[in-house]
Amino acid sequence: MSTGPSRESDAGRSDVNAGRSDVNAGRSDANAGRSDANAGRSDADATMSTRGSVGRFGWLLALGLLAVPMAVIPADGDVTIVSLWGFLSTSGPGLGAGGYPVWDYFLDQSRPFSALPASIRAWPLAVGFHLLAATSAVAGAALGREDRRVTGGLLVLAATASLWVSVGLATRFGVGTTSGLLTVLPTGAVATLAVAVAAYGRDLRAVFERGPGRRRRE
Repeated sequence: MSTGPSRESDAGRSDVNAGRSDVNAGRSDANAGRSDANAGRSDADATMSTRGSVGRFGWLLALGLLAVPMAVIPADGDVTIVSLWGFLSTSGPGLGAGGYPVWDYFLDQSRPFSALPASIRAWPLAVGFHLLAATSAVAGAALGREDRRVTGGLLVLAATASLWVSVGLATRFGVGTTSGLLTVLPTGAVATLAVAVAAYGRDLRAVFERGPGRRRRE
């Protein structure tokens, strides 16, 4: 007669122990989730810290882009550099280098500016966007007043114009048809876009993340 209640008691204890095991397992899962969350926060903080340090030197990077060639053309043992300010070639007289300033290049044209190829007409645009971006970035560092979205947008436009010039050069050199893919290297567009993303990417994302509805509410 006493075996019935004893079995029921043992079964109850088993259920309680099983419940405790489930609770402990739940706590372990919660602790693991907290650990993952803390690790994620640490990674995010480290990433934001890195981006912040890059952003603080964005003005220096934007200024340095003025010296980066739009395109580099290695051909026949010589290297031609197409910068914002003109051509520079290692095939000058003797052991020297030959240069051709951009203003002389446009002044020597027999055709009006509107009749030039679109990629050549994009050259002054690249110069203008770069100068505006550098001015905006330096003014922000010196005066503490800068709309970083504007600076980042100008850099994207500068990269686009520089790429346009490089594509025009690649077409003239027959890249992909009569010459190799590395005949014209679009160094300027790559470097400018890299600076725009690294130093101003977060500011540019904020422009697209703000939807029309949020703008109206604000």
